Amino acid sequence: MTQRVEKSGLQVATVLADFIERRALPGTGVSAETFWDGLAGMVRDLGPKNRDLLEVREDLQQQIDTWHVKHRDGPKDSAAYTAFLSEIGYLVEEGPDFTIDTKGVDPEIADLPGPQLVVPITNARFALNAANARWGSLYDALYGTDALGDLPQGKDYDPARGQRVIDWGRAHLDKVVSFWSPRCPRSWIARIPWLVSMPRTRFLPTRTGSG
Repeated sequence: MTQRVEKSGLQVATVLADFIERRALPGTGVSAETFWDGLAGMVRDLGPKNRDLLEVREDLQQQIDTWHVKHRDGPKDSAAYTAFLSEIGYLVEEGPDFTIDTKGVDPEIADLPGPQLVVPITNARFALNAANARWGSLYDALYGTDALGDLPQGKDYDPARGQRVIDWGRAHLDKVVSFWSPRCPRSWIARIPWLVSMPRTRFLPTRTGSG
């Protein structure tokens, strides 16, 4: 059973509370009390609204499911289906153009393109998929732009350029997340084939820099 602690009226998983107060907040200028009071206020304000929206979604889904069951043996009629979705409010007319002026957004979200996947931190597989998606986008960016000094030529995949991307990526890992292991050299370039050949291997504790 998950251990929980009370924070501003909220029941918070102890491991999450420890992370927020010991690792996330220090250096931000935001006190733990301010953070938890603000979060509790949002939960009180937005919680009922969110429940109402979930009820609307559930009602729409039930109507859509019923429509498909009713018409499963009939001919496909996209016009009738579109009309039905509009009738129940699932589809609405496109509104006028608008702009959003949101302030205080981290540059990693506002300025840097790339997949922003929201996953539960308690599910290791989901978190790994999110990390892989971000790393995959780096490979795509390296291959498809002039980040390596030149642009790709032609429409077909260039194995030589792909290898340059991989080499750059592994060298980059050596710089930003170097690791230490008593059984292997301290290099991702040498480590990758070893990982592939030993599928049961687990990552060892890492060190950064020259340590």
